[in-house]
Amino acid sequence: MHIRSIVAPLLKWFAANARDLPWRRTRDPYAIWVSEIMLQQTQVKTVIPYWQRWMERLPDIASLAAADEDMVIKLWEGLGYYLRARNLQQAARRIRDELGGRFPRDLAGALALPGVGRYTGGAICSIAYNQPEPLVDGNVARVLTRLLGIEESLKARPVADRLWSVADELVNHAVTLQKPRQRNASAFNQAMMELGALVCTPRSPLCGDCPLKGRCIARKQNKVQTIPALAKRAAATNRRFIGFLIAWRGKVFVQRRPSGEVNAGFWEFPNWEVDAAATADQLAKRELRLGQAELEPLCTINHSITRYRNRLEIFVIEPGCKPRLAKIKGKWITLAKLGELPFTAAHRKAANQFAD
Repeated sequence: MHIRSIVAPLLKWFAANARDLPWRRTRDPYAIWVSEIMLQQTQVKTVIPYWQRWMERLPDIASLAAADEDMVIKLWEGLGYYLRARNLQQAARRIRDELGGRFPRDLAGALALPGVGRYTGGAICSIAYNQPEPLVDGNVARVLTRLLGIEESLKARPVADRLWSVADELVNHAVTLQKPRQRNASAFNQAMMELGALVCTPRSPLCGDCPLKGRCIARKQNKVQTIPALAKRAAATNRRFIGFLIAWRGKVFVQRRPSGEVNAGFWEFPNWEVDAAATADQLAKRELRLGQAELEPLCTINHSITRYRNRLEIFVIEPGCKPRLAKIKGKWITLAKLGELPFTAAHRKAANQFAD
C-alpha cells in the first residue's frame, strides 16, 4: 500500500462524518487558535462550553490583549493546565504590540508566539489558511502507527520524525487533489484527528467502520491493541495538604498563587503541604498564630494533577476577633466576591461547600 492512497477515502469519509463543532464554523485564526489551545489535554465535550463563553467575552485578539488577567483565568477556571491561558494572553499582547493586531499567516510567525508549538502552529495554518502544514497529535500518531504497523515507541525520535514526514507527505498530496473552492489541507488534517477521535480510538477501536480498514497493517496483523506502543506511566505520588477557610464578619481570607508556580495567578485559601502525622491544630498554631481558635472540618477533596494524587483537608476557622495574619500575604473578600475570583478547582469546591 502506498500511504498516499488513504487521502481520497479519508476526505470522503470526513465530508460525511465530521462533527458539527462550533470552531469549525469559522476560518478566523483567533477562534481556531483558542480552540486548539483549549483542546490540548482536554476532551471536546468539555471544551465546547468553555470556548463559547470565551468567544462571547473575548471575541478577538484586541479584547484578549486588553482584558483583566483575573477575567482571563476566571474564564479558564476548571480547564486545568492554566499556563495555557496565560500564554494566550501574552501572545495576544505580542500580536497587538508587534504584529499590528493580526495573527501571523505563516508557520514561522505562529511558532514565535508563546504557547504555540509545532502541532498547534500547523493546525492553525492548515485549518484557518488552508496551508499544507503537517500536524501530529495523539490521534494522528495513533492512526499513522496503526496504518503503517509501527511497533516502536512513540517516544523514539526516529518514530516521531517518520510520523511528521508522512503527515507532511499526506497533507501536500491532499492539496494536489484539491478542486476549486475546496480546502483539502484543512479538511485532511481535521479528518486525521477526527478518525482518531471517533473510530481509531485507543481502546476498542471501531475497525469495522474505518474507511481505511483495508489499508491498515495493524489490523491485518491483529496488532491493533498493541499499536501504538505506549511508555509506562510514572508511579503516582501521594501528597497531603491542610488548608484553612478563615471567616470573619462576612469575609474570608484568600491568597494568590505567585508567578512561576503551578496555577500562578489563581486564588486559594491558605494551605500547606504536610506529612501524614501533621494535625490541623498544630499547623494553625505554627503558621496562622491562631492557637485559641476552634477548627471545624469542612471537607476533604481528593484530586489529581499529572502524576500527583493530592488530598486537601479544609478546616473552617471563625475567630472572635479579626486575626492578624502577618506571616502570609492575602486579602479579605466578601462571600459574593468569592464567586467572582478565579480559584483552583479543589479550592473552588471548598468555597462552594462553605457558601452552601
